[in-house]
Amino acid sequence: MSVKANRAAVGATVSRARMYEVIRSPLITEKTTNGSEHGQVTFRVSMDATKPEIKQAVEGLFKVKVKAINTVTVKGKSKIFRGRPGVRSDWKKAIVSLVDGHKIDVTTGL
Repeated sequence: MSVKANRAAVGATVSRARMYEVIRSPLITEKTTNGSEHGQVTFRVSMDATKPEIKQAVEGLFKVKVKAINTVTVKGKSKIFRGRPGVRSDWKKAIVSLVDGHKIDVTTGL
């Protein structure tokens, strides 16, 4: 078991700096806007972030209660850059379901 997995399993708290590193930015698309009507908020997160870390970061930064977290690794597209093939970077997103009565306004920022 790695140190990070062990730390998450024990339930150690995440530092404030790590919280800002885990939560990169809110993801605002038509699909995530529809999810916000059902108490869900979607964030772009770091690739090495775990679900317990994401939960602690969202609860610590936004002062809300998290019900569940789903994560998705989005594979980078193959594109042509100036006539040469290239690949965009992979990235990870987290769909955070909030407890009823809690909400996050992503337009205001931190």
